Amino acid sequence: METLAVSSCFAPSNLRLSPTFSVQTRTSNSLGFFTTSRSCIPTLKCSALNAPSLVNDAVKFAEASKNGNLVPLYRCIFSDQLTPVLAYRCLVKEDDRDAPSFLFESVEQGFGNSNVGRYSVIGAQPTMEIVAKENFVTIMDHEERRKTEEFVEDPMVIPRRIMEGWTPQLIDELPEAFCGGWVGYFSYDTVRYVEKKKLPFSSAPVDDRNLPDVHLGLYDDVIVFDHVEKKAYVIHWVRLDRYTSVEEAYNDGINRLELLLSRIQTTDPPRLSPGSVKLQTRVFGSSLKMSSMTSEAYKKAVLQAKEHILAGDIFQIVLSQRFERRTFADPFEVYRALRVVNPSPYMTYLQARGCILVASSPEILTRVKKGKIVNRPLAGTVRRGKTEKEDEMLEKLLLNDEKQCAEHIMLVDLGRNDVGKVSRSGSVKVEKLMNVERYSHVMHISSTVTGELDDNLTCWDALRTALPVGTVSGAPKVKAMELIDELEVTRRGPYSGGFGGISFTGDMDIALALRTIVFPTGTRYDTMYSYKDANKRQEWVSHLQTGAGIVADSDPDDEQRECENKAAGLARAIDLAESAFVEK
Repeated sequence: METLAVSSCFAPSNLRLSPTFSVQTRTSNSLGFFTTSRSCIPTLKCSALNAPSLVNDAVKFAEASKNGNLVPLYRCIFSDQLTPVLAYRCLVKEDDRDAPSFLFESVEQGFGNSNVGRYSVIGAQPTMEIVAKENFVTIMDHEERRKTEEFVEDPMVIPRRIMEGWTPQLIDELPEAFCGGWVGYFSYDTVRYVEKKKLPFSSAPVDDRNLPDVHLGLYDDVIVFDHVEKKAYVIHWVRLDRYTSVEEAYNDGINRLELLLSRIQTTDPPRLSPGSVKLQTRVFGSSLKMSSMTSEAYKKAVLQAKEHILAGDIFQIVLSQRFERRTFADPFEVYRALRVVNPSPYMTYLQARGCILVASSPEILTRVKKGKIVNRPLAGTVRRGKTEKEDEMLEKLLLNDEKQCAEHIMLVDLGRNDVGKVSRSGSVKVEKLMNVERYSHVMHISSTVTGELDDNLTCWDALRTALPVGTVSGAPKVKAMELIDELEVTRRGPYSGGFGGISFTGDMDIALALRTIVFPTGTRYDTMYSYKDANKRQEWVSHLQTGAGIVADSDPDDEQRECENKAAGLARAIDLAESAFVEK
């Protein structure tokens, strides 16, 4: 069952295909990741139509091209024999770890009485890339085989400038997930593009990894899995400015769509090791000993931070350290294990220039959808109970913890301030305050702050204002970050920045880069190889950075232990990957 289509609303009535419509309960989702609420709307069914007339589809495409210069073509297929993990491996070879690509998935408690999010999204072979290191930007247009370099004050103006002339045509039949556009990450240090005087790059800690501060890929081809309706959308966006005629654009678009489809419907798919879950996934592993700071150095930094708090310079600060773990497990195997160990709303495997990110973030950095800005502070934590009754007891204790609640309210105020900077006057609201969200290992206090994006601003402005959020920096935010530059010993890089997608339509969904393992892909001269059972394996160096919120009565030993526990919980995915795939 598959259909080749563009939106039927663009065709003359006598030329429209006759899709089967039904009113269903659908769950509206954020851009590309996960769902939050439900509403009944008409949905185009992926029906078994007769072979659609290419004449009719070409007419629809021509009609759509009159209203815009960016038009999607798609096929809808059964997904019952294809998983997102397998589809990703069909597009990106196992040994091609430098190829920019991504796999976004989501796991939520309570979705349809299950723990599976509605959509998974995959992209590979971006047509364009933007790589920024401090103020030096490299733009690679792979379609035109052209590379340009610029020195700019703020690299975020580059993707905005590229998108200015695009007028995408919305397709009613496509899912409400991320269906194409920019995907990548923004490091913590991107704040220096905004706070040039107070937080210059020259004041940053040592940059020992030399990773990009911004990496973005432009994905014209994406695959969206709808796990509720058990189908997948194979999508190709046609950029008309690359062609001399609409007919040429349409024919080439069809060819590219068919090629993408053939790659995931191959009769000889890649083999994925089945693995086996042998570990207790809810139990933390042993502490990681290799860190960018010794235990004594971190505790000293905590005491110095407390002095600034007592002096009234700041109210709170988040101090982090970077742990290191070496493993013969492949990063993609670690991602497969992380899906089991720590399922979260923002599950991500992202191959970028210089590194691979494996993440299970629970928190939005910023979201913009149809002009609505969403900020969701997530602060205040307690472990999960072994039973529902214990969960309820721990939830009450969390909401009665004066220290954690005070910290959370402070961060809600920071969120209101960030959203207010780019919102219409009077539109900022706290829609939810002090809710408790349950995840696989812990419960968090969450709130939701919203606003209506100012008419003269874009999602890029909302992102620049949000980076980084108060939950990973402190309050007041800029002063706290000045102290972070003094007290931390290495640049944070992707940690506490953001990753996600910015769609062709201008919507944005960026997750906060917490619970994120960074695998640098640059050449190292101190890594090993394993040849056990003729299965050659490369040793990977993984970085797991974690932090703790420091307030006036913080205990240095407790904060050090919190960092160690967070890192050990994340490293459990590496434990499972080694057990399942390396030591089998």
